[in-house]
Amino acid sequence: MTGPEPEPTGRFPGGPGVPVPEHGAWLRRGISRDGGPLLEDREVVWLQAGRYYADSRGFAGTTSFDGSQVHFHHLTGEPGEDAGTFRWEGAHLVERGTNPDGSTFLEVWTPLPGADGATGSWSGPDHHVVRVGRHVVHVDSRTGTYWRL
Repeated sequence: MTGPEPEPTGRFPGGPGVPVPEHGAWLRRGISRDGGPLLEDREVVWLQAGRYYADSRGFAGTTSFDGSQVHFHHLTGEPGEDAGTFRWEGAHLVERGTNPDGSTFLEVWTPLPGADGATGSWSGPDHHVVRVGRHVVHVDSRTGTYWRL
């Protein structure tokens, strides 16, 4: 897939970003780390149900938007918080952000079909589950798992 060129620095041009959609199932189409090439090394799914999210890489929690950046507060799984700006580029949602360790990233997300229908978020002492339509991501302290119903 060809996508936007990564920025050579940690700056996020283009002014304030947009909030994440309140309801969505997304497949990552590529990631650039610290200004490197846009690549995909594995299937990554991100589900958003209201303010709750789950990422199949192994973290889940809540999102907040400060008018410029979206903050992903990791409450289950991999600890930390990352923040980024989002913008629409055609059907893709392009995210530029900073990881908890200070490294930067650019990710390109595309909507998954089958996101209509039941939506919810459930959590317990050591897990968090988000469902969006036919998509489910379960995160616990060890891993994240994606299922399509």
